[in-house]
Amino acid sequence: MEIRDELKRYIEAEIIPRYDAFDRAHRRDHALQVIARAVELASRLGKDIETAYAAAAYHDTGLIEGREHHHEASGRIVRSDANLRRWFSDEAVETIACAAEDHRASASRPPRSIYGCIVAEADRAIDPETIIRRTVQYGLSNYPELGKEEQWRRTADHLQRKYGEGGYLRLWIEESPNAAPMERLRRIIGDTGRLRELFGQIYAEEAQTGK
Repeated sequence: MEIRDELKRYIEAEIIPRYDAFDRAHRRDHALQVIARAVELASRLGKDIETAYAAAAYHDTGLIEGREHHHEASGRIVRSDANLRRWFSDEAVETIACAAEDHRASASRPPRSIYGCIVAEADRAIDPETIIRRTVQYGLSNYPELGKEEQWRRTADHLQRKYGEGGYLRLWIEESPNAAPMERLRRIIGDTGRLRELFGQIYAEEAQTGK
C-alpha cells in the first residue's frame, strides 16, 4: 500500500512546517525521521502505513502548547483537524490521536494500540550520539541561562533517568531494532569519562551553532 498523494501533500504543506518553530531537538528533521521509521515499522509488521504515517506526523505538534503535556495537545490537534476525515474514518482518526498521545517515553501505561507502539518506537531512534546530541540541544534551547557545567549535570541526569538501567523509557515492540543500540547507550551512560568526553564534543558544536 502506498500513501495517497493528497494526504502526503497535506501533511507536507500543513503539518511538517509546524516543527520549524520548536526547539532544535524537535524540528523538521526529527519529524521526518520519526515518520520514515514509523512507516517502515508498520510495513514490516503488516499494519496500515497511512495510519502510522499520520500518527508520526502529528506526534509532537502539541509542543506548540509546551513540553509538559504536549502529547495530550497532539491528540487534541489530531481530533480537531477536520481535514483528516478526507482520508480516515472517525475511528481511524481516534486511533491516530491515541497513538500521538501514547508516544511519550514517560507514559505510565503501555500504548493503547499497535500504532501507539509504532510511533513510540519510531520516536526512540536509539542512536547513542544522536540521543546525547538531542539532550544537549534541548538543554541549550530551553535552559540557555545554564553554563557548561550545569548543562553537563542536566544532560547526565536526564540520560540516566530516561535511558539508564531502571530508566523510564520502555521498548514496546518485540525484537525491537532499538534493543541493541539501547545496550550500547547504557554502556556509555555507565562510563562517566566517556559520556563526559562525548558531551564536551557535542556541547562545543551545538553551542557554536546556536550563536
